[in-house]
Amino acid sequence: MVSGQTLPSSTIRDWCKQWLESKSLEAKPRTHERYESSIRHFLQFLGPKADQDLESLSVSDVLGFRDEVAKRLSVGSTNLELKILRACLYAALRQDLMEKNVAAKVEGLKQRGEGHRRAFALDEVRNVLKQCDEAGGEWRGLVLMGLYTGQRLGDVASLTWSQVDLLNGRVSFLTSKTGKRLEMAMAKPLSEYLASLPSSDDPKDFVFPGTARLAENHTGTISTQFYQRILVPAGLVPARPKKHKTISGHGRNAKRQTNEISFHSLRHTFTTWLKASGASNAMAQMIVGHDSATVSAHYTHLNAGDTVEPISKLPDATKLEEPNSTAPQNGRHDNIKPLTDHQ
Repeated sequence: MVSGQTLPSSTIRDWCKQWLESKSLEAKPRTHERYESSIRHFLQFLGPKADQDLESLSVSDVLGFRDEVAKRLSVGSTNLELKILRACLYAALRQDLMEKNVAAKVEGLKQRGEGHRRAFALDEVRNVLKQCDEAGGEWRGLVLMGLYTGQRLGDVASLTWSQVDLLNGRVSFLTSKTGKRLEMAMAKPLSEYLASLPSSDDPKDFVFPGTARLAENHTGTISTQFYQRILVPAGLVPARPKKHKTISGHGRNAKRQTNEISFHSLRHTFTTWLKASGASNAMAQMIVGHDSATVSAHYTHLNAGDTVEPISKLPDATKLEEPNSTAPQNGRHDNIKPLTDHQ
């Protein structure tokens, strides 16, 4: 009951279908696929109960779903499934189809020490860049872009020349995950690299056209190639078997081993270097593109010009030595909180 009136009703399955249809209008195709996958898992877990009224859902249902998913997926993936379910039920709450969002009472799992991604050490970055040169193609540019902007692989891969302002030394992004617009100064090693590339008359052309074509389908392909062609030869990760036997329970929905090092580690490295150079937590979050109440409160009017000083202090990984670098040589820095894996 709400204000003495009977709530409108919907079955769990029907509401989930309605919610997914609404999200298809605002979410990118890959994001919507992720939503569909999570909701499908939830409905399968519920079984016949999926055809009962939304109000029949309980905290124990959601808790059981979380724990069942955790048997198959990593902590990060489990928490993402829970986050999507929360959003779905919160939308039902706003439509007065539920009196409370029972998923809001279920906490995400705590990430254990093992499996955390870490930042690259400076010598590791230089080793990676060396392997990029040996591999050829667009790898060096991709790594420099990830290293000096802290953006995710998908946003780096789909970068167009309209987002690059070489004259003023700035680069901008509309982040695919949060939908936020970011504009920041470019570190010298990055701007020098981009200036060396062949110019394009069409601002809609991709900076990394070969990678952009791969990213249209799935960034996982690029990430896998980075692992195999760059990280393995650099001696930073073990080689994976060339052939995998099909085992029941394995595959996309199976729990995967999380490596400490990946392309995403460049994001950790950028954030770590920023903080080591004296940037505040809020400034670092703003540049990287995190959602943060602190950023909203203190940096509402922050612009690209404000990022010039902290970014100018980043070490030059393209040089053989960096004697005065503020970057931690072991990839970590005291009192600097690392990013969580889902960030």
